Amino acid sequence: MSDPTYPPLDTPKPVAPDLWIVDSGPLRALGLPLPVRMTVIRLQGGGIWLHSPTRYDPRLHRDIEALGPIRHLVAPNVAHWTFVADWQRHCPGAQTWAAPNLRERGPVRRSNLQIDRDLGEAAPAEWSRDLRQVVVPGGLGFREVAFFHEASRTLILTDLVLNLEPAKLPWPVRPLAHLVGITAPDGRAPLYLRLVVRRRQREAARAAAALVGLRPERVVFSHGAWFDRDGTARLRRSLRWLLD
Repeated sequence: MSDPTYPPLDTPKPVAPDLWIVDSGPLRALGLPLPVRMTVIRLQGGGIWLHSPTRYDPRLHRDIEALGPIRHLVAPNVAHWTFVADWQRHCPGAQTWAAPNLRERGPVRRSNLQIDRDLGEAAPAEWSRDLRQVVVPGGLGFREVAFFHEASRTLILTDLVLNLEPAKLPWPVRPLAHLVGITAPDGRAPLYLRLVVRRRQREAARAAAALVGLRPERVVFSHGAWFDRDGTARLRRSLRWLLD
């Protein structure tokens, strides 16, 4: 039976100094079993920043706290927020940051999620020495906030690139994944998201150009095989639907 995930799961894996990933899942979306990934950064002040928190696990919490105190929980787009409330309950000293418009969504209002601060184009003082950020807009209230860790030249995305490895997917869904353009080696955003983002084509294209202009060495995202080298060239190929 195929396994779409990237074991070991729910454990920090070093990527660069002060930057780790945590692989988890699978989740089901669009009829596909999806791996999911959190990014962990230790800021210059020593606090820990969690991007798109994955499922809460006490052992994982202890492993992360061994790196530093958890200070920030980041929900970077309108889809990646569902596990944040669990982390909030166990990290009372952390602030929760959310993509623009997330707090207005009905499921969020009905949940137990407490949003402390909204994210914008400029990095807040809490992490401006470590991270730059870019908001990629779309229609229907969609926003994804991308982050660039300057020390490691790592770009952190969420759903703007999906790069699923066909061999890790159940064979009946492989044609669908290929058809919607989200399979390796040049995965893209899923078709529905491309349609949503294109409703703000001009602004989104400017944001995409800004991401490529950061010239990342690597690109980490939430689903699939992340770009561990040749980040700028591979990012440009993945965003060609928006840049061209």
